[in-house]
Amino acid sequence: MQARAYLKLSVAVALVTIALKTAAWWFTDAVSLLSDALESLVNLAGAVFALTMVTLAAQPPDEEHPYGHHKAEYFSGGFEGLLILAAALGIAGAALHRLWAPQPLEQVGLGLVLAVVSSALNGALAWGMLKASKEHRSMALEADARHLMTDVWTSAGVVVGLVAVQATGWLWLDAGIALVMAVNIGREGVKLIRAAVDGLMDRALEPELCEQIDATLAGFVHGTVRFDHVHTRRAGSRRYVDLHMHMPASWSLGRAAAIRTSVEQALMAAVPGLRASIQLLPFDVEAHFDDPKDLA
Repeated sequence: MQARAYLKLSVAVALVTIALKTAAWWFTDAVSLLSDALESLVNLAGAVFALTMVTLAAQPPDEEHPYGHHKAEYFSGGFEGLLILAAALGIAGAALHRLWAPQPLEQVGLGLVLAVVSSALNGALAWGMLKASKEHRSMALEADARHLMTDVWTSAGVVVGLVAVQATGWLWLDAGIALVMAVNIGREGVKLIRAAVDGLMDRALEPELCEQIDATLAGFVHGTVRFDHVHTRRAGSRRYVDLHMHMPASWSLGRAAAIRTSVEQALMAAVPGLRASIQLLPFDVEAHFDDPKDLA
């Protein structure tokens, strides 16, 4: 299933879970279930925005965006992180109010059933989306999946809390658990924002992928060829590496181009989805990127 199909399914599931959790809160008047329903609203907004950004990221390069639109997915992760933080603040405010004025809970059994059903839907979808995000290398899909997984754990905390309230009669547990949920949700929001910022700042590839690139280049190093200025970056689902390949000045352009083609093919075979850009240079020519006159 493609990333967009998963996100469309996420929108549909969010609508269903909002209805279930709102009904659960209506029947029980539990602030923890209200906070769970509010987070599902964030799920819906995040899924809609992620779908929009994935659609934009899939567009081909144009005159104004010659390198494509792949980074659009990072806006989805950042936006969803901000929504999560807003939901956490709303949950905390409602919980503090109820903490000072505890209210008895009603029809807890029905509320628990509805919460468990909605949590099961989110859990199944999140598991599938996390697998798909690795396959498609989609930041938007991963962000939405991790948000859904947070929702699953939140719902689990709500269920445990409501059972504890019924068992102990301590009404403040309802609000107390909602506060814990707000902190947990806020942490996830911060993580998503940091991941989005890293992507927009051209973060290097994962260490294991950099090791694969170095190992591949090492296979071509001998007395006549060497590599330097190897730099990697990520842009949405795309991966890039830029480097210099040095060779004897006496080589013909055809021979040098043939070696470069072999290196590019080996790199792309070692790291799926990698785009390699290799500049050819004679042995006696060095690039000086840190020259003060070039930084002015």
